[in-house]
Amino acid sequence: MTLTTDLDNDARALRAAMVKDLAAADADADAGAGAGATFHSAWLVAAGKVPRHAFVPGFYLPADAPDPQGLPVWEPVTSKLDYGRWLAASYSDTTLVTQFDGEETDWEQPVARHGGAPTSSSTLPSLVLRMWSDADVVEGHTVLEIGTGTGYSTALACERLGSSHVTSVEVDAVRLKGAADALYGCGYTPTLARADGLYGYWPEAWFDRIVAACSFRSVPPALLRQTRPGGKVLLPLSGWLYGNARVLLTVAGDGTAEGPLLPGTISFMSARAHAAPPYGNPADWVAGLCEEQSRSARHAPERITAATEEAFHLRFLAQGVVPDAHLVTLDGVPHLIDVVSGSVATLTPDGGAWSVREGGPLKLWSRIEDFIDAFDAAGRPGPETFTLRVDGDGQRLLHSGLPRLRLPAG
Repeated sequence: MTLTTDLDNDARALRAAMVKDLAAADADADAGAGAGATFHSAWLVAAGKVPRHAFVPGFYLPADAPDPQGLPVWEPVTSKLDYGRWLAASYSDTTLVTQFDGEETDWEQPVARHGGAPTSSSTLPSLVLRMWSDADVVEGHTVLEIGTGTGYSTALACERLGSSHVTSVEVDAVRLKGAADALYGCGYTPTLARADGLYGYWPEAWFDRIVAACSFRSVPPALLRQTRPGGKVLLPLSGWLYGNARVLLTVAGDGTAEGPLLPGTISFMSARAHAAPPYGNPADWVAGLCEEQSRSARHAPERITAATEEAFHLRFLAQGVVPDAHLVTLDGVPHLIDVVSGSVATLTPDGGAWSVREGGPLKLWSRIEDFIDAFDAAGRPGPETFTLRVDGDGQRLLHSGLPRLRLPAG
């Protein structure tokens, strides 16, 4: 598509093309050609009206090759640097990274970044539409969004429901100001607040729906207490092994909640309060492991590290048996590091198989292997066969053929 540098017309054409492509891809998925739930048509209509480019005046895209040290290179993109690339990316089904390591960029004079951890982004539109569709939102609902980010998904909710029905909270004050400027500039006036999504937002409670655009290690109790009886909470879950899932909970009148894990491989950035803590130097952790502690591994690390939906799902479940463990891979050697108990495990290639050494009070890889044995014996059940139950006994993942897995308490 040829761009004319007439922003309104160019954006309108690209937005229409994006929505058409999203609808076509969704139709293929619905027909069985792909995985995942379908979009509600009303959200596609909203996406056709919300100007995404207004919410991403600057962002980073990955370069084609790493730097000489092997670090990924992230190139800044703005309308001044490259109008065509900026606008085309704004209307692509791509996540646009807007912040690294919690540091703000001077978008008047941006420079390329080498390495770093993304801490804010504009999530790819297909995932935003799927998120809102999965939450079973209908006209008249009041919603609380956890994680305003750039404000794009907030704008979609305002377009669909009306601004008076939308509340959105963001922990990062600079992020929130940028989102507010963009939202108000586009005519959307939701309730916005700087707040930690872990605690919801009591001044506007109760809500018919609460939808999180960041992931938590466990369900924040405040969110259930701020949901109307019969209301729903759509929450991404993750852990320090970086296994992810999503759950749609229905809240009962007694404050308990229950709901299924949703299918599909989807991940969100962690809520900052639930992000994994620093673990130090892996070499320090494994220095005390002796060769005499080595044994043959019953399961290869690929069972939880492979780039497959089953490995992704199994890694999420494995967090239930080693909830405080990190998974760190250096030079092809996976390490499990538990900063709470002081336990460690390392797996090394051994003639086509793997050997494992473990130290500390918890045998981390042994626990994961025991769970993999049970998972295999149960027929390798998918995420949609699990239910999350939240009540006075805690937060438990339930499956008829597997032992209960508890989510961490905070």
